[in-house]
Amino acid sequence: MFYLFVCAWIFARDKMFLYALCLASALLCLSACSPKHLIIQGIANELASQGQVPEDDLVLAREASAFYLKLSESLLLAVPENTKLSESVATGFTQYAYAFVSFEAERIEGKDAKAAQVLRERAAKLYLRAHRHAMAALELVYPGFRKALERPQPSEWPQLKQQHIGLAYWAAASWGGFISLSTDSPDTVADLPLAVRLAQLAYAKDPHYGNGSLAGLMGTFEAARGGGSDAQALLYFDQAIALGAKRSASPLVAKAESVSLPNGNRVEFESLLRQALAVGKAYPDMQNAVMRERAQWLLGNADDLFQ
Repeated sequence: MFYLFVCAWIFARDKMFLYALCLASALLCLSACSPKHLIIQGIANELASQGQVPEDDLVLAREASAFYLKLSESLLLAVPENTKLSESVATGFTQYAYAFVSFEAERIEGKDAKAAQVLRERAAKLYLRAHRHAMAALELVYPGFRKALERPQPSEWPQLKQQHIGLAYWAAASWGGFISLSTDSPDTVADLPLAVRLAQLAYAKDPHYGNGSLAGLMGTFEAARGGGSDAQALLYFDQAIALGAKRSASPLVAKAESVSLPNGNRVEFESLLRQALAVGKAYPDMQNAVMRERAQWLLGNADDLFQ
């Protein structure tokens, strides 16, 4: 699952939704009262659901996403207990950081290292923003969530409910993204086991979540963590590919980057990326559009990657 952003054509098409957004902005300026709160909750739910509308035009998504994210984040201040909107906001910031900021940093690294570093720092901040929103929501639902996650005994760890698996997934995914861009901060890197633990708790509750998205995240974490097992990572990635019914390019790209590349297996690396390109062409959605672009870039840089 890789839902991305409200797209511009929704706003132009749906006058009622535009009216709802204007109403939300006005209501946020009024004093707190129960009727207002109920209305805002309804708008928050609608806004969260609009964030799941499919879109395969990356430029359009990028242009529309900033407005959507800022509006959603502002509305969330009025209804912090709305877990649907919290999840949507965490999702949006994580995906924006990955697709439009961190990836761009990689692409320009060879030409402008200083600009690439600026982008990486921005991506790290966006990942952290996403993580804080998701964790704040989990803390509201499960008071003391972070402290429980840090406890040494599994019996003391938080127990997630099914409806909060998405929050846990995005909290872990954004955490991993933030850590990957903060390798110069020992305190941040030291949190990696907690991010992995959070993903494990979600996986234990629902290993099929997101049609393989969670399994893919588990594979990425397994390949990245100290003492991780390549064999176990492969199992996770293959499970993600199977759960995605070969309609998602994400686990193919992740497997290529996390397993084939570190192991120096260029034949497998290029084969997986070509499969990702084919999947992206056959099933054009936002997730696959992002992964298809990344797969093409990785193939174009294979000579440098396998030096």
